[in-house]
Amino acid sequence: MGASLLSRRSFIAKTSGALVGLYGLDMSEAALAFENESIEVPFSSGSDYPTFKVPANACDCHHHIYDSRFPIDPKAALRPPDATVADYRLLQKQLGTTRHVIVQPSTYGIDNRCLVEALKEFGLATTRGIAVVNSDVTDEQLAELHQAGVRGIRFNFSVPGEATSWNMIKGLSDRIEPLGWHIQVVAKAEQIFENRAVWPEIKCPIVFDHLGHIPSISHPAFGVLEELLKEGNTWIKLSGVYILSKVGAPSYSDRKEVFVSYVATAPERLVWGSDWPHPTSSLTNKPNDANLLNLLFEWVPDEAVRNRILVTNPEKLYGFS
Repeated sequence: MGASLLSRRSFIAKTSGALVGLYGLDMSEAALAFENESIEVPFSSGSDYPTFKVPANACDCHHHIYDSRFPIDPKAALRPPDATVADYRLLQKQLGTTRHVIVQPSTYGIDNRCLVEALKEFGLATTRGIAVVNSDVTDEQLAELHQAGVRGIRFNFSVPGEATSWNMIKGLSDRIEPLGWHIQVVAKAEQIFENRAVWPEIKCPIVFDHLGHIPSISHPAFGVLEELLKEGNTWIKLSGVYILSKVGAPSYSDRKEVFVSYVATAPERLVWGSDWPHPTSSLTNKPNDANLLNLLFEWVPDEAVRNRILVTNPEKLYGFS
């Protein structure tokens, strides 16, 4: 039955009851869902809401903030338009998430002022950050970043002109370990495999972005990450399924095998992220973030495991309380 056959008020009343039974919403939540049938979110295609209700304290563990008030690193390859705190709050409204992790983008190099300002604006009750630093960072600066809400540092080897290098990983990881931080790595699968001797030397946790950029479970880098997951010091972000997909939206079915293999190996060390505002995608071809969240619901049918990925695991990794 379509909304065109009923008055809006009648349609909401009739369909809210169905939502109550199907998704476990109370009547006020169900009515609200239909009062807000769509929402426009900058840098996200589609305006629909997810097909399931996320648990309380669900966390988006990977997104960026861009703000032209802060200078761009001259060597930066990615220079997206502003994607602000206000813009991201619209995505939170759409997805139903409350906690989130802001990742310093390559655009600003080691200048973390945009990140720190965003952390301050959101508030540390629900927000954590991942910074980018090099070997020149002082202990005092690391302490200030910790106070601001930073809980890790990122090494981005997937694009040229980055502020960090492979030879910085060991020294910086040793320095941040006493803070309870982790290193976050975005690298191509070939790079992960070629540098496989590096990972066992790292004492602090290691988090690999975007499924480790693994194209398939037959790639040798998948075996490296699988073993690291089993050893207990490595985490994977279930994010960026669209990045390597050749099938594309909405199913991204060619990314499912890698995704669910991680879930089978170590569900206790996986987190989910939107990757909004999707800086590697063109402005005319942004993913539908509600659909990306729906894939978690589809590919991880066990509610207890999903809740672990969305709530319990981020609490442990990022120190939410």
